[in-house]
Amino acid sequence: MKFTHVPQDELRQNLRWLIFSRVFFTALLLCSTIFVHLNRPDPALKPPFFVLYGVIATLLALSFFYAYFRPRVRRETLFAYVQIAIDCVVVTIVIFVTGSFDSIFSFLYLVIIIYTSMLLYRRGSMIMACICSMLYLVLAELEYLGWIRPFDFGSSVAASNYDWQYVLYKIVITSIACFAVAFLSSLLSEQARRTRKELHAMSARMQRVEKMAAVGEMGAGLAHEIKNPLASITGSIQLLLEEMPYDAGHDKLMRIILREADRLSALVGNFLLFARPPSGKSKPIPLDQAIPETVRLVEQDKRCRDRITIRQSGQKEIWVAMDPDHFRQVLWNLLLNAVEAIDGNGLIDVRVELSKPHYVSIVIADSGCGIPEKNLSHIFDPFFTSKPDGTGLGLSIVHTILESHEGWLEVESKAGQGTTFTIKLNRMDSPPIT
Repeated sequence: MKFTHVPQDELRQNLRWLIFSRVFFTALLLCSTIFVHLNRPDPALKPPFFVLYGVIATLLALSFFYAYFRPRVRRETLFAYVQIAIDCVVVTIVIFVTGSFDSIFSFLYLVIIIYTSMLLYRRGSMIMACICSMLYLVLAELEYLGWIRPFDFGSSVAASNYDWQYVLYKIVITSIACFAVAFLSSLLSEQARRTRKELHAMSARMQRVEKMAAVGEMGAGLAHEIKNPLASITGSIQLLLEEMPYDAGHDKLMRIILREADRLSALVGNFLLFARPPSGKSKPIPLDQAIPETVRLVEQDKRCRDRITIRQSGQKEIWVAMDPDHFRQVLWNLLLNAVEAIDGNGLIDVRVELSKPHYVSIVIADSGCGIPEKNLSHIFDPFFTSKPDGTGLGLSIVHTILESHEGWLEVESKAGQGTTFTIKLNRMDSPPIT
């Protein structure tokens, strides 16, 4: 069984809602207890009511305690488990006070499991299902054996008055209900989380595409206007070099002009590639051949050789439709980014995974320095770079090329923990052998 990791930011926000909901539930419990107490002034019912008032006061005190310490707690997951475990104990006391084995409040165990699945997903909900089942089992068993005597709350009937088969049946049904609710609610919670994540990624991608399209349209014309006079300048300097008498100082200056003009021309060419990438010609590409070819080229690069290991794994016989040159350029840029992010020895993991419904994911994960959170939303912006000698166009070009082939790029990164880029492309069937 695969368990989903709970993002700490999401858990931190959900803990605030849990504390607020607990206060709201306690207020409802207090109002209902007062209402029943005023309408049933039976002296025999005083002990249960006093216990309920004590439980309510304890819940309110705990809620204020949780609210005070929540901003100061660093281990939010453990903090959530402690809160929910205490809630299980409190619910068990409420069930014991309101009729124990015959209490109508047994459903509160299911409520706990449901909100646990929203906070801690499947692992947490399954753990709480075990705890709730064990607490109910212990309560029913102790009552059936006569070791504890439930409060006389109205028409409640003690477990000892039932046959053991019925007691066992109710315990088993309650346990099955706990685990069934845990499984179903956690499944829905994880699906809702994945849907929110996909919608967020899609929204961010659409905003990025619109922004880059606007920048590209404006910059494409400007780049053309720069490229033409730049070519004239370069040609003129070359003519001067050939026709003027040799002078060491003048020659050095003109060669500096030529070098910088070539660098500026390359930058303008890259920007044009970002703004208006050539459409290329899509062809079937077998990933188990195309990826190793590019990986071998990167491994021979002096920036990678003898210090970085590139590991390949994943599905075989997967095909995509894309221009081969574009595919190599995309993979080369991302692998080179991963290489440059690693200081010293390191590892780059390249995986091919199938994605629903008809996509393939090429995952490139490095063990490098990672990307600070403040920079993460800007890495696809043209000319944004944290490298001293970078142009800031590499990822922009990759993004634009993938968009032209109906693909996209996703990134996950934390400073000091490495970066993972995921290429998403349409999967195609294997072409027929001719």
